[in-house]
Amino acid sequence: MTERSRGGRVGTECARALRRLVSFGGRQIQSRVKVKKERADAMLLSTLFWFSLAVPLGQTLEFQYHNTAQMEQYLHEISKNYSSITHLHSIGQSVEGRELWVLILGQRPKEHRVGIPEFKYVGNMHGNEVVGRVLLLQLIDYLTRNYMSDPFVTKLMNSMRIHILPSMNPDGFESSGRDCMYSQGRFNKNGVDLNRNFPDAFMSNAEQVREKEVEAVMKWLKTELFILSANLHGGAVVASYPYDNSNGGHELQGDSSITPDNDVFVHLAQTYSTNHASMQKGNKCYDSKDFADGITNGYRWYPLEGGMQDYNYVWAQCLEITLELSCCKFPPEHELPDLWEANKPALLAYMQQVHLGVKGQVFNSNGAPVQNASVEVEGRKNLCPFKTDHNGEYYRLLLPGNYTITVTYPGYKLLTETVSVPYDLDKFTALTHNFQLEKSASTTILEATEPTCPSPEARHRENYGAALLPSAITALSALTLHTLLL
Repeated sequence: MTERSRGGRVGTECARALRRLVSFGGRQIQSRVKVKKERADAMLLSTLFWFSLAVPLGQTLEFQYHNTAQMEQYLHEISKNYSSITHLHSIGQSVEGRELWVLILGQRPKEHRVGIPEFKYVGNMHGNEVVGRVLLLQLIDYLTRNYMSDPFVTKLMNSMRIHILPSMNPDGFESSGRDCMYSQGRFNKNGVDLNRNFPDAFMSNAEQVREKEVEAVMKWLKTELFILSANLHGGAVVASYPYDNSNGGHELQGDSSITPDNDVFVHLAQTYSTNHASMQKGNKCYDSKDFADGITNGYRWYPLEGGMQDYNYVWAQCLEITLELSCCKFPPEHELPDLWEANKPALLAYMQQVHLGVKGQVFNSNGAPVQNASVEVEGRKNLCPFKTDHNGEYYRLLLPGNYTITVTYPGYKLLTETVSVPYDLDKFTALTHNFQLEKSASTTILEATEPTCPSPEARHRENYGAALLPSAITALSALTLHTLLL
C-alpha cells in the first residue's frame, strides 16, 4: 500500500472517529441541556405551585353566576390558598343534600378570641334572588386579595371574625330561571319560603315544621355569639330593619313595629344606604314605592311572619338587617360589575359598625367569667335579655352617649353602672367595660326576678302586646300577594 493510500485511510478513519466523537459529545451536550431544561421546568412548576398557595395565579373572580359546584370549588380553592386567614366549614345541608358552606375570614379564623366580635353575611336565602350570592363571593375575593396590602381591609379582618354564607338556598338557586322578577326558585325544594319559616316573636309557632336550611341556621346561631349581621335579597333597593312583625302591642308605633334598639337599627340601615351608590336616593324600581333615605322599617313596608332578621335579634341577640340590592332579582351578567362597585363601599362600611357601643366581660367575686349573666341597658328592655356567653362576654351595639347598664345573675348582687360610649370607629374596637359581681347574702328576690326569655311558642301569649288588631289583619290580607313576591 502506498504512503498516499495509507495516509488517506488513516485520514478517513480519523475523520470518522472525529465525527463519532462530535456526535457523542453532541448527544452529551443535548442530554445535559435536556436535563437542565427538565430541572428548570420542575423548578418553575414548583415555584408556580407554591406561588399559587398565596395568590390564585393572578386571576380575579369572574363576574358571572357560578352554579353550586363552581361555587364550592371556588370556596375550597380560597380556603386552600389562604389557609392562614380563612376557614371553610358546612353548617348543614339543604333538602337535596347540598352543603351550606360558610367561609370564615380573619386573623385567627378557626377560633373565637375574647374581645373579637363575630360578624356574618347571608346571601341567596331566596334562590332566585342572586345578586347577594354574587356580591358575597366577590367580597371574599376582595378581602383575601387585599389583606395586608390595604390598611382598611387588614384592620377589618384583624379586628373581627367575618362569617360568609353565600347561599342559604342552593336548591332554589339551581332550579331558578334567569327571569327578572318571576318567583321560580324562590322557595326551597319543599316549596317553603325560608324567610317565613323561623320562629316568630309575635305569632304562635307550635305546629310549624322547620326546614333543613332554617334548622341549620338556627343551630349555627347557637355556636357563635354573633353581634351584627345582614341578609342579602333582591327585588327592591332598600335597607330594611326590624321588626318585621307585630301583634299590636306597644312595639307598634304608628305604622311601624319598633324595637328597643330602633336608633341603632336606623343608624345601621342608613350606614349601608349612604355608602351605597344610589340607595339613599330612594327606591326607583318600577313596581315599588320610594323609601326615604333608602331605608324602611320592615313592618311598615309589609308585615312578615317568621322572618330571619327578627329571629336573629330576639333569640340570638344579633342585630340583623335585610338588604334589597337590585330591582331585578336575576339581572343580566353584564350588570354585575356595576352592582359590585355600587355595593362594595357599603358592604365594607357596614362591617365596621360591629365596633359600635360597648363590650366586655362579667366576672364573679373570684374573678372567673360568668356565663348567662343578664346585661340590660336602661330603656332597652329586649324581649329576650342579652346574656353573656361561656367566656362571660357581652356586646351591646350602642350609639354615642351615656348608658346605665344593669347586670344580674342568681346568687349575686344586682350591679348597675353608667358608661360613656364614644364614637370612634377608626380604632376598630368598641369601648371595653368589664363588670365584677359581688356575692349576695340572699338570692331569693334576685332569682325570682331574673329576666328570662320566653319560648317562641309562648311569646305571642306574653304581655308584650294584645291579640292581633283587626286593622293589622286587614293589612296582612291586603298585602298577601305582595309579600309572596318580595
